[in-house]
Amino acid sequence: MKYPIGIQDFEKIIKGGYVYVDKTALIHKLVTEGSIYFLSRPRRFGKSLLVSTLKNYYLGKKELFKGLAIDALENDWAEYPVFHIDFNGNDFTQAGTLKDIIEGSIASWEAEYGKDPNFTNIGRRFSYILEQAHKKYGRRAVVLIDEYDKPILDVLDTGYATTIEGEKRLLEDQHREILKGFYSVFKEADEHLQFVLLTGVTKFSQVSVFSGFNQPADISMDPRYEALCGITTEELYQYFDEPIKSLAQKYRYTEERMKGHLRSQYDGYHFGENLIDIYNPFSVLNAFASQRIDDYWFRSGTPTYLIRLLNHTQENLNELTGKYYDPSQFIDYKADVEMPLPMIYQSGYLTIKGYNMRQNTFLLDFPNNEVKKGFVTIVANDYLDTKTDTGSWARDVVNALEAGDTELFRKLLTSFLADIPYTMRRKDNEREKERYFHYTFYLLMRMISCYTVYTEKQQSEGRVDCIIETPDYIYIFEFKLDGTADEALQQIEEKGYALPYQSDSRKLHKIGVSFSSVTGTVDDWEVM
Repeated sequence: MKYPIGIQDFEKIIKGGYVYVDKTALIHKLVTEGSIYFLSRPRRFGKSLLVSTLKNYYLGKKELFKGLAIDALENDWAEYPVFHIDFNGNDFTQAGTLKDIIEGSIASWEAEYGKDPNFTNIGRRFSYILEQAHKKYGRRAVVLIDEYDKPILDVLDTGYATTIEGEKRLLEDQHREILKGFYSVFKEADEHLQFVLLTGVTKFSQVSVFSGFNQPADISMDPRYEALCGITTEELYQYFDEPIKSLAQKYRYTEERMKGHLRSQYDGYHFGENLIDIYNPFSVLNAFASQRIDDYWFRSGTPTYLIRLLNHTQENLNELTGKYYDPSQFIDYKADVEMPLPMIYQSGYLTIKGYNMRQNTFLLDFPNNEVKKGFVTIVANDYLDTKTDTGSWARDVVNALEAGDTELFRKLLTSFLADIPYTMRRKDNEREKERYFHYTFYLLMRMISCYTVYTEKQQSEGRVDCIIETPDYIYIFEFKLDGTADEALQQIEEKGYALPYQSDSRKLHKIGVSFSSVTGTVDDWEVM
């Protein structure tokens, strides 16, 4: 089996004999039920392949679709004028790059369709091109724009600037203005447009980018198109039965256990109220090609713009995850508001995990272990500023817990906390001290949970600070700041935190931990 890793050209995939997960039934639905769309999906999630498939469809290349679902659905194959701009692969931190790309595209289209010397701005020139293409073909034009938001994301919150006519301007503002002028053509040229699709990671609010644009139908959370990108569970088993069996054999797993491993590592994305399970296609294809379960998607890019945004906000990850939100809180990103949630969600680091139909709210959390481990580790390294390798530390902790070695865990925890610079934990008031320690342990336990089971359960008598489960042991932790370990253990007993595990055959450890706000590390530790 040939895997199209890094190949986003539909024609190349089909002619090259690469595996293609057939999305053409949904594509046929897309082109027949609407005309102007916007789709947000995380990076490396198949957006570019979707655009390429649409391009070949509108170019009338019927032979490429032979045997696919659309072959039986489409009766009127025709060639349309197609205008395609891909903002991928360009460095927009360099002033002038965006203008050069758009100007170059416009100039090449003018060479084919003609130029009106009376039109000088980009929007009017493009509108004239679309009109002439309509006249030449006798069919309205198709416009496909891939990763429309990359020119903004590259410079978002960087402070990069340029000088225009002696005036200093932020590249972020300049790029937004250029794109707004370019996209405004879609309103003016509506009669000459057959189909428009813009893809990107983030949906910026209409006031910042889409002003003057006939508002596209945002299908990012449309239940009809949840599976338009990515790989569903059914598709995974249909197209990749053999590589799953091969991986299971290599890891000495049963086939069902390997399916479960793939699910926890790469599944968990949901893009609408139907909660259709979607696997990360980039990670899945890499895992099958290399016959190795690893962190492929996260390693392929660092979310630097997210880290920049998180540094501006007072909200911690534990205050963002595991909560229900109104869609308006995470769909549109308003660049003038320091609110990281929409960016985190749309970038794929959080996803929908539940839906309350009555209230129309969505539960957001990490999609899978690959994302959770990578993102939490980066945030932890940035927040704690420790020299300790957090990934290696988490694995050492899990090994200790799986062996039932509470003393080793105490030593590992103590040394890790001691390595955090004093300047990171120095807080001016008691509330901030509490908040710092709470967030520190949230990050540490989230990292540990990538290798074992971590829960923060709401019990009838209150919330347990931390429960960690391994195949042979259960650990119930209660943490105190500037208290005593005995006080922590007493709370575990009084609140009955261990009662749900009375019939569990695994060995139970109750651990009370006290931390010192002065030393920043473990001050008292008792195990029952």
